Amino acid sequence: MTDTCCCPPIAPRPETSRPDTAPVVPAATGTVPPAPILALPGGTVTVGTADPVLREDGEGPARRVTLRPFRMDAHAVTNRRFAAFAAATGYRTDAERFGWSFVFQLLLPPGHGGGRVEGAPWWVRVEGACWAQPEGPGSSVAARMEHPVVHVSWNDAAAFAAWAGGRLPGEAEWEHAAKGGDDAARFPWGMQEPGEQDALCNIWQGDFPRHNTLADGFLGTAPVDSFAPNGFGLFNACGNVWEWCADPFRVRSLAGAAKQRNRMALQEGERVMKGGSYLCHQSYCYRYRIAARSGRSPDTSAGHTGFRIAYDA
Repeated sequence: MTDTCCCPPIAPRPETSRPDTAPVVPAATGTVPPAPILALPGGTVTVGTADPVLREDGEGPARRVTLRPFRMDAHAVTNRRFAAFAAATGYRTDAERFGWSFVFQLLLPPGHGGGRVEGAPWWVRVEGACWAQPEGPGSSVAARMEHPVVHVSWNDAAAFAAWAGGRLPGEAEWEHAAKGGDDAARFPWGMQEPGEQDALCNIWQGDFPRHNTLADGFLGTAPVDSFAPNGFGLFNACGNVWEWCADPFRVRSLAGAAKQRNRMALQEGERVMKGGSYLCHQSYCYRYRIAARSGRSPDTSAGHTGFRIAYDA
């Protein structure tokens, strides 16, 4: 299997002037209800895997980690909740400050301009794309308020988490929560590999990146309560959107390639991302497994990246 990550590559993001059209922020209607919060048990759990698929990502080795009890949102943070945060604080995301973000090509109208990304031409740099207008000026989240917020960087996620009285989960906490009580689980629902006609999670079905059969019902993001929850009650731990974790990204290996990767990660200040997204497919970016991981710089944003919040017990 040839594989590369569905994420856009790390690239410098010099701050640019603000776009002519300011993003339209949907007003929060009344009191925005918090997401359901799950109480998760602590204990000694397995994280990582003894059978890595993408060794270069540092999926292994399997190791035993002791966690304290903690709490976690059942859902990824929604556009509705992020709109309340932006309205209450005036916060501007990294994508808004830089003036652009990455959008998946099939979510844009035919003939849309914008710079394609070398090595990942399905990503288009779109001026004005941000959380409130995910496909750029003229788009809106008004009909997607219960979808996960996207175009949020690690910096943005950490700021929201602090405002909401929580924090980003550690990678070990995220894996423990995603397994739903089954320490050997490969996916949040168990061991079953999702097929081209299954609706177990929101991933790519078809020929990536040209044709999506939409067998699971979605081309882009899905509402945060789509598909069945896992044994702990978490929705969409894998697929839908990548989720930021608190941890710095590093590969646990003494191999030369790992050392080089770790040097780059340290230089860029990369943070861990878990869960994969609606763009993952077994033939290309097989990262919708619980042990899979990626890392990006803390100011990176794209249309397939969001987050959920953890809390101390």
